[in-house]
Amino acid sequence: MSSEEAPPLISDETSDKKLSKKEAAKLERQRKRQEAAAASAISAVAIEADDPLAENYGEIALKDLQSKKISGKKWTELKNLTDLLKDQVVLIRGRAQTIRAVGKKMAFIVVRERGFTVQCVLNVSPGAVSPQMVKFATGVSRESIVDIEGVVSVPAQPITGATLQVEIQVNKLYCVNKAVPTLPINIEDAARSETDIEKALQLGEQLVRVNQDTRLNFRVLDMRTPANQGIFRVQCQVENIFRQFLLSEGFVGIHTPKLIAGSSEGGSAVFRLDYKGTPACLAQSPQLHKQMSICGDFGRVFEIGPVFRAEDSFTHRHLCEFTGLDVEMEIKEHYSEVMDVVDRLFVGMFDCLNENCSMELEAINKQYPFEKLKYLRNTLRLTFEEGVQMLKEAGVEIDPLGDLNTESERKLGQLVLENYGTEFYILHHYPLAVRPFYTMPCYDNPSYSNSFDVFIRGEEIISGAQRVHVPEYLSERAQACGIDVKTISTYIDSFRYGAPPHGGFGVGLERVVMLFCALNNIRKTSLFPRDPQRITP
Repeated sequence: MSSEEAPPLISDETSDKKLSKKEAAKLERQRKRQEAAAASAISAVAIEADDPLAENYGEIALKDLQSKKISGKKWTELKNLTDLLKDQVVLIRGRAQTIRAVGKKMAFIVVRERGFTVQCVLNVSPGAVSPQMVKFATGVSRESIVDIEGVVSVPAQPITGATLQVEIQVNKLYCVNKAVPTLPINIEDAARSETDIEKALQLGEQLVRVNQDTRLNFRVLDMRTPANQGIFRVQCQVENIFRQFLLSEGFVGIHTPKLIAGSSEGGSAVFRLDYKGTPACLAQSPQLHKQMSICGDFGRVFEIGPVFRAEDSFTHRHLCEFTGLDVEMEIKEHYSEVMDVVDRLFVGMFDCLNENCSMELEAINKQYPFEKLKYLRNTLRLTFEEGVQMLKEAGVEIDPLGDLNTESERKLGQLVLENYGTEFYILHHYPLAVRPFYTMPCYDNPSYSNSFDVFIRGEEIISGAQRVHVPEYLSERAQACGIDVKTISTYIDSFRYGAPPHGGFGVGLERVVMLFCALNNIRKTSLFPRDPQRITP
C-alpha cells in the first residue's frame, strides 16, 4: 500500500462478526470516499514551487525516515515545555490533534504527545511563515505525526484548548506520517464522558457515543484517549509496585511454563490442545510450578505472567486471558503470614498510586468519574463465618458451607463499608468444598480451610491459602476434585523429597486496576481483551 492509499475502515480480522453484503458495500463506499478525500487533501496541500519558504514545511520523504543519518537534532518532550523555555527555539514531535484555520493567514494546531497537548500558532510573516505554509498546515489530517520547530511563548490569557500553558510560534512544520482523512472513530468522541453526553441530551443536542465493541475493534485509536493513557500507565505502576515490593521482601521472580500436561486448577475451564501428539492445555495459573519452586528451596517467589481460563463467562469482570500476579512463600507457623504480605503490599500500592499517579487518575476520573478507594492502614480481616453472620443479620441467607455469589459479595462489601469504613478487606477461613484441591483444611474443622479472599469495592480480587504439602493427601484431594493424578504426577512427586509448609495468593492485574479506579468493565483495563467472543485485534 502506498502512503496515499487509505486502509479499509474495518477488516475481517477486526470484526467480531462476518459482515453482511449490505455492510460490506457500505464499507467499500466509505473506503472510496477516503481515497477521494486523500487525493483531494494531497492536491490541497501541494507546495507551490515558487514559494521561497518551501523548505520550512512539507512531507518528509520516506527515504529520510529509513534511518538515513543521525542529524544531531534534539526533540523536546511536551511534558518539559514550561515558561522557563520562553523565547527559546524548540523542536517537538507529536500528533496533530486539532487543526483550525483563522482566515488564510493564521492557523492553530494542537499537538499531542503522551497525554500532554500544546497549542502551536502559525502566523503569516515575511521571511518566516508563508500563506502556502498556512495552507499546508490546514490540510494536514488529524492524528497525523508532525514535527514542529518554533519559539516558546507565554500568552497573557490562560489556554483552555491544551494542557500546557505555553504556545509555540511555528517556524517550521513537517508531516512525518499522514493519518487517513476520515478516521473510523474520532478521539474526541472516544474521550467523551457519559456525563457530557447526558448533559448535551438535556440541552437538545446529540453527541456521538462510541460503544465498547467499536472501541475494541479500533483499539489502537481508542487507547489514545487521555483516560486510556491514564489507565494503562496506572496498570504499569501496579505491576512495578508489585515487583519492587516483593523484591524488597526477599522474593525471587520466576517464569513458569504456560503449556502444561494437566489442569492446574481443576474443572473444565481449560484450553486444551495437542502438544506433539500428547494432550496438553494452557495453564489456568502458575500454581503448580510456583509450589514446586518452593520445594526447590527458593523460599519466596512471585510471577507476573499470562493466565488462561476457558470459562464462558459473559460478565463485566471475567476474561479468557489476563495477567496474573502470583505469590508463593514458606510459612513458619500460620497462614496469616501470607495475609500479612497482602496487607503490606496493597496498602503500600494504594498509597503509591494516589501519590505518584495523580495526573493519570485525574484523566481517568474526567471520563469515568469515581471516588477514591477507602482503605485502612491495617487491613480489616473477617472470618467467613463472620461475613455470613453479617449477611444473615441484613436478611441475606447464605449456605455456611457454600460460596458467596456476586450479589452477596457486593452486599457484604456494602455492610463492611458501613460498619468499618473500608472498601478493602480480607475474608478468610472459607469452606473447603469451594476451594481448589491443593488447599489445606483447618486443623479443628475439616469442613473449613486455611484460605482467604480479598475484596475491593465489593468484588473479589485475590484468592489465597495455605497449600497441602503432604503428597499422599494431595493425591487424595486431586482425585476427589476430578483431576487425573497421572497428569500432575511430577507436581505431586516434588513433595516427596521434603516440602516446607507454604502458602500464597494470586490476583488479576486488570481486576486490580478496574476496581481501584471503579471502572464498570474489565475490558477497559485489558489492552487487547480476550473473552469468549473476542480474539482480535
